Amino acid sequence: MKIGFDAKRVFFNETGLGNYSRNTLKALKKYFPNHEYILFTPEIREGLFPEQEDFEIVSPDNPTSKILKSFWRSISMSRILARREIDLFHGLSHELPVGIQNTGVPSVVTIHDLIFMRYPHFYKPIDRKIYFQKLKFATETANRIIAISNQTREDIINLLNINPDKIEVVYQTIAERFFKPENKTQQEKVAKKYKLPEKYILSLGTIEARKNQLNILKAIKSGNIKMPLVIVGKPTTYVQKLLDFMSENKMEKDVFFLGNVIDEDLPFVYQNAEMLVYISFFEGFGLPLIEAMASGCPVLTSDASCLPEVGGGATLLCKPNDVKDIGEKMVQLLEDKETRGNLIDKGKERSLGFTPDKSVKKLMDIYESVVENGNGRGN
Repeated sequence: MKIGFDAKRVFFNETGLGNYSRNTLKALKKYFPNHEYILFTPEIREGLFPEQEDFEIVSPDNPTSKILKSFWRSISMSRILARREIDLFHGLSHELPVGIQNTGVPSVVTIHDLIFMRYPHFYKPIDRKIYFQKLKFATETANRIIAISNQTREDIINLLNINPDKIEVVYQTIAERFFKPENKTQQEKVAKKYKLPEKYILSLGTIEARKNQLNILKAIKSGNIKMPLVIVGKPTTYVQKLLDFMSENKMEKDVFFLGNVIDEDLPFVYQNAEMLVYISFFEGFGLPLIEAMASGCPVLTSDASCLPEVGGGATLLCKPNDVKDIGEKMVQLLEDKETRGNLIDKGKERSLGFTPDKSVKKLMDIYESVVENGNGRGN
């Protein structure tokens, strides 16, 4: 098959949607090398995807298209797909190009979450309107919809009124580097490189209200936990709330911010940590849970949205709004060796369900089914 992909996120998103796209493409190329994979992107940026040389890349080739990049991605791309005789197109992140329904090219779209509908106050009105229009078009047009969790599947059904028969759940995969055995030498190198404390609690994810890092700080304070916190993630204006709390409670020396950890180093950041605390109010999936479990790092996470589903009984759960509960569970993970050991063992076992080969095998089955069944929209 000749399979096309909307690859903008591959080159421009360092985490989240970008990781999903890169991990998926690398796994497809490795486990199904006989197919042709073509990446469509309005622009190419070097650095995030060193494997790009293994793929054919299509981007704007005339001055006007290079200027009107969004127009090229949203509208012009459909004509290019038809011209190149693509057998199937996969929108990796919520979108399909306008007009694809008239090209004869069957399509699949991955939906990660509907957070902008569940928590509209986190988004500007104009952004919510654009997201909704794109999402509605993609879910109604695609032959198949891939939801990255059962939570997302239910949201697509209930919030967008989409036929459940169109939706398949395919869990995200994580990179193979997280499954490699511990390497003490590399752990020490990474710790020195980022000036990490000898022991620390880890929080990972964009620093924003939905990720709930402030309650981690409050739990550390209320629980009188004497261990540094390392926060890895891209900062937003929300970070000021953390800084204010730290200043008021004299915690400045106990919290370390790392804005940019390269992918190759991330497994060792998990391995060096005493635990991952990931207490978001809502997620479409929660990839760090699986990364941490594969790395042998025990996980404390929310009892909200899809996080218990992803954890699969291999994490310790807390209420994201209950500071006392969060603090008590953190202390339990630090002091109860039996609980800690059980979670590490269960986590490693759970993570094996998210290896790249399993994920892309299910994905390829969907591709083949869509192509074999023709171009009937809404099937």
